[in-house]
Amino acid sequence: MHRVTVETRDTGTARTTTLRGLAVPLGVLAGVAAAFAYVGAVDPNEPGHYPACPLLRATGIYCPGCGGLRGAHALVHGDLTAALGANALAVAGYAVLAVVWTVWAVRAARGKPLGLALGRPQLWAVGAVVLVFTVVRNLPLGGFLHP
Repeated sequence: MHRVTVETRDTGTARTTTLRGLAVPLGVLAGVAAAFAYVGAVDPNEPGHYPACPLLRATGIYCPGCGGLRGAHALVHGDLTAALGANALAVAGYAVLAVVWTVWAVRAARGKPLGLALGRPQLWAVGAVVLVFTVVRNLPLGGFLHP
């Protein structure tokens, strides 16, 4: 592996960081990029390419992920409006995960751990947002959230 030497201004000492620390974030990026490339190439709007949502098929209720693939397909093709129309929560999730990945990569490049931990209040808040989104999108007044 290549070594990168970084000098800090405050102490004048050199800190050596290996690119090995970036291997995992770059591997995750490659996997996510491959998945988005596949969804961008294989249109989820055409039947037969992807399995139907089992909850939607069995009950007619939209799950929080319904429309997520169509949203990813629209994002790959640069259509943010269509992506938000397919699943606004998924698009927001993609944005949050992109920010978290960027923080992870920068910290890994500097030789630091991610340092991101979600406690109970944050997990409950995420769960509440997903629950409210799911309930509202299945109400008659939530038709604007249907995929």
